[in-house]
Amino acid sequence: MMIDTQSNFSRRMLFRLVLIAVVVLALLLTNVEFINKVYLERQQTPFGLMINGAIVLVFLLGLFKVIMALLHYMWEETALARFVRQLDSDPKKQLKGISRKSIIARRYIVIHELSSKHARINHSALASILMAYEGARISFARYVSNILILTGVFGTIVSLSIALVGASNLLETAQDTANMGLVIHGMSTALSTTITAILCYLFYGYFYIKLGDAQAHLLGGVEQVTTVYLLPRFSKDSASMLHQVAGLISGLREVAEQMKTIHGEYAEVGGRLHAIAGTLDQRVQGTANELDNIKAILRDGFRLPAASD
Repeated sequence: MMIDTQSNFSRRMLFRLVLIAVVVLALLLTNVEFINKVYLERQQTPFGLMINGAIVLVFLLGLFKVIMALLHYMWEETALARFVRQLDSDPKKQLKGISRKSIIARRYIVIHELSSKHARINHSALASILMAYEGARISFARYVSNILILTGVFGTIVSLSIALVGASNLLETAQDTANMGLVIHGMSTALSTTITAILCYLFYGYFYIKLGDAQAHLLGGVEQVTTVYLLPRFSKDSASMLHQVAGLISGLREVAEQMKTIHGEYAEVGGRLHAIAGTLDQRVQGTANELDNIKAILRDGFRLPAASD
């Protein structure tokens, strides 16, 4: 059975992230003038910069957690691939060069301890515990994915509130142009925060999904190795014992068929040996008769007395 232990899945995701980030930075640098007009010029209040800065900060924190998780899963995939290679080549040195903190090392140690204590190995429970543990690892990244788009909505609400304040003052003093600028500033801030949140969410959401794919790829490989390699070796429950007995019976049947074939071959060889022995007996008897004839001829030729009985 083929085991999927590729150690470059998370590495490919990291390379893709870096490549897309470089492209995005290049696009931002080529549109510096537009960004300056939308985000920096004619800002009557600091709320726009504060909200956009908060959105970018949340985005960067979440992206940092995604990158760290991908680096961790890349390390775990390397350990899993090495474990399978060493298990195939030298089963006595499965954990050589593998950190005891890795998922596959911890899974091997737990199964080995349960087997040494003659306890039942519940594969479903082990898989559920591992899933819960790894789910907690990316909880912050999931939180950022859930709230990132809401930060844009929050910025829009705050900006519209600013615009409404400016409109209210404008109605009270119809000749005050500063209030009109405040209205325009509020609408502009609402637009900029929405754009920032959407663009950050598009970038972050894609790699958050790929982080989930990397996690599923790793955990699937761990459970596959557990099922194919570890459980048949260490499991001692009734089901595994029945499978082992069935395997022994199947092996005995094969041995019986081989013994039957060997017995037939031995019988055939015995028949051939019996025929050869009969042939040799006939030849020996013929040789003895010829020797007696030769003796009689020599005795008659040399006129020797007859041999006494």
